[in-house]
Amino acid sequence: MPPSGLAIIIGAGPNTGTGIARILSHPSHGNMAVALLARRQENLSSVQANLQKTSPGSVVETFPTTTAPATLSKTFSEIRQHPSFKDLKLKVAVFSVKHSSKKPFLTETHEEFMWSMEDYVGGAFAFSQEVIKRIFEENGEGGLEEGGGKKGTLIFTGTLGALRCSAEFAAYGASRASVRQLAQTLAREMSPKGIHVVHTIANGAIEDKNGEDQKIGKKMSADAVGKTYLWLAQQEPELWTHELDMRPAAEKF
Repeated sequence: MPPSGLAIIIGAGPNTGTGIARILSHPSHGNMAVALLARRQENLSSVQANLQKTSPGSVVETFPTTTAPATLSKTFSEIRQHPSFKDLKLKVAVFSVKHSSKKPFLTETHEEFMWSMEDYVGGAFAFSQEVIKRIFEENGEGGLEEGGGKKGTLIFTGTLGALRCSAEFAAYGASRASVRQLAQTLAREMSPKGIHVVHTIANGAIEDKNGEDQKIGKKMSADAVGKTYLWLAQQEPELWTHELDMRPAAEKF
């Protein structure tokens, strides 16, 4: 069965990104062709090798990139021209970039703080622009009231730091909260135009496993996150989830 569409995932790491990619690409689940984006080719190759075993028959290609606007623009052009994705419309885009920064406030420099904002928040901004431009190019800009229907889904993987954070996490908290606000403004602007925008809050550890820690609710499984993201992507305009708290059952909250 040919792929039903295209999914683009930036932040394709060995846990969360792998689980999302597995479910979206698996012929028995999302059956989408997947473009995996991350900084290092060796990490991408490892994820791709995993998916070749655990999502047999799927279409998965890798693209090393940063979150810099010029680099992302080039990467999206390469995705558009890739033969594996010929004639496929972008259905799902996931911003799942790992970001962590802890430092006593008076030892953190202005340059370090602003780098965090530029790399993470600026990256989310640039990624979103590329995604939305492509969705509109493929589907037009006609809104739901004009019969345009749902055009695609954009998901940001956030953390509890977007809502509150501990001492010594100034750059981390500011960056995570900023992307949450970016998701909100995009949802308000793009929902009437047929683009579903979601911000999830991963409250707890995620592993690409289905072992004892998952059974007792100590840690989330990456596949469970992937299934949740597929469910979000399948929602129709009569009900769209915008913000979703994800946690294992035993996680305190």
